[in-house]
Amino acid sequence: MTEIRTAPPQPAAPSPPPPPSAPVQASAKEEAVDTIRFLAMLAIAVLIFRSFFLSPFNIPSESMQPRLLIGDYLLVNKMAYGYTKHSLPLSLPIIPGRIFPATPQRGDVAVFKAPPSVKNDYIKRVIGIPGDSIQLIDGVVWLNGQPLKREAMDDFVIPVTQNMIDAAQLTGTLPCYAPEFEDVAADGSRLCRYKQFRETLPNGRSYPILDITTIAEDNTPLIIVPEGHLFMMGDNRDRSADSRFPAVDNQGIGLVPEENLVGKALVGMFSTDGSASWFNPISWLTATRWDRIGEGF
Repeated sequence: MTEIRTAPPQPAAPSPPPPPSAPVQASAKEEAVDTIRFLAMLAIAVLIFRSFFLSPFNIPSESMQPRLLIGDYLLVNKMAYGYTKHSLPLSLPIIPGRIFPATPQRGDVAVFKAPPSVKNDYIKRVIGIPGDSIQLIDGVVWLNGQPLKREAMDDFVIPVTQNMIDAAQLTGTLPCYAPEFEDVAADGSRLCRYKQFRETLPNGRSYPILDITTIAEDNTPLIIVPEGHLFMMGDNRDRSADSRFPAVDNQGIGLVPEENLVGKALVGMFSTDGSASWFNPISWLTATRWDRIGEGF
């Protein structure tokens, strides 16, 4: 018998790979929609962060000298005292009442919506909390029947900066309050020189204040801080419209409702003396007060 052998089957030749498909090009309309969607999500994220966590604020006046200067920018902790409608931009009435409320401690530096209009953000130091009695006698704060400890410090000396000059022009005042407080540095530049004291609260917290002259509000009647309110003062005692002044006719703010609180001052994030020019990038560096960045409260 003759054996017949068949050749093994040969593998089929591989088929050529398909030609690469051309990438699908997004239309200009789709790209625009994606960009708008991204920007909207970014805006929502920033809004949420600024409303409920940290938010920047700038200092336009001298009411909190020596701690805060015109041109300082700081971060405010929005979580510290809870949330109200004032936590939101334009005080949108979305949050009912107060959520997670907390009363500040004496000595806190707090941002709040200033009575009576509740439109402007103010920053002051908390001196009295609910139940406290407050009275000023010859400029000294008496808290619950006891005078706050006050110690003299070296004079507070600050160069006259462009933003101080601009602020004085807006208010029709002088950069150094009065001519007798203006001095001249060795290089001929202008300085402000003020008497400075260290004030200490019963809880041990202390801070420098300015008390440079005599005003009518150096003496006040006895004030009992009611529930849900705070007695706030500026560290620059003679240049602060605070709780010593009634909240009428733009004199002051009176007692501040806790529901007006926006947040607690946390840290300085930037500071400028106001001399920078948009057309001179080098001036952005020379105008920055680098030593004030990162200073906490």
